[in-house]
Amino acid sequence: MKILFMGTSEFAVPSLERLVAERFELIGVVTQPDRPSGRGKRLTAPPVKVAAAAHNLSLYQPERVRHRDSVRVLKELRPDVIVVVAFGQILPKSVLELPPYGCLNVHPSCLPKYRGAAPIQWALINGETETGVTIMLLDEGEDTGDIILQTSLPIDELDDAGTLSVRLANLAPRLLMEALARISDGPPPHQPQDHSQSTHAPRLTKEVGQIDWTQPADQIRNLVRGVSIWPGAYTWVKTGQGSTDDNLRLKVTACTVVDYPNSAGFPSGTIEITPDKELVVFTGTNNENKIGGQGNLGGKHLRLDRVQPANKKEIDARAFINGYRVSTGDRCFRREISID
Repeated sequence: MKILFMGTSEFAVPSLERLVAERFELIGVVTQPDRPSGRGKRLTAPPVKVAAAAHNLSLYQPERVRHRDSVRVLKELRPDVIVVVAFGQILPKSVLELPPYGCLNVHPSCLPKYRGAAPIQWALINGETETGVTIMLLDEGEDTGDIILQTSLPIDELDDAGTLSVRLANLAPRLLMEALARISDGPPPHQPQDHSQSTHAPRLTKEVGQIDWTQPADQIRNLVRGVSIWPGAYTWVKTGQGSTDDNLRLKVTACTVVDYPNSAGFPSGTIEITPDKELVVFTGTNNENKIGGQGNLGGKHLRLDRVQPANKKEIDARAFINGYRVSTGDRCFRREISID
């Protein structure tokens, strides 16, 4: 069985490595072109390219896989099956129809929940306690194809987008091997999704990471977990000792929900520095009137454990308090504009 592998991100690497280890006939690897990355914008190879090169696999990096020249190249390879894992482009009908055994996609959610570009991130942002991996037969829609296999995975309380992505990526190869083993005279057995139960997981934007302090503390912590890879959860801080424009952009990289009953009447976003030099930000509650940033009702709020001021290194809360002269009564707030 001749397999063509299509993938780009780190999430796809364990599945590619398993195909190599199991000695499948890999006739080629398709991945996205090298892209500028980091502050220096240096051209960087995608992780799948690095893995493919380590095994001397034939590599193809089209800018657009739907372009007719790209389709022609893939057609000449004559794959029996195409395995797609975090490739980053929707395959056109001309590619979907190439392999007689179909195009098998590894998707990191229990479809039909969280169709789209960021299923891991939105599962965390929405406070899900369980997610999973689905092997599906690709069609022309966005994650709408029939399900071949599916398995669930509990989300750990300490998981963020990075750790959960690794756990799901390591779960995927076993399921992929089982799906490939079910191939006989055509695509493996499959069943349609219940489209009425679908939810959407759109691509993240920078604005998604901006914290709304009128939300409950656990909801904000879920946001921090979900956007940890990119764009990060951030806020603006207004201090009595502030800069010329009296505010600072601050990324929250680690936080803890804490009981803090002596906060009734303070507006959401108000900072409290405890006697132990902990930085607590008062948040909203599920019962709060959120119009105009009304005060909270006390109870659970958010302790910021690690933060990253704009263009600076990540530091712990105590270093931030001392270095930026943060005081009780200072404010974290949200800007009602998109950040470029």
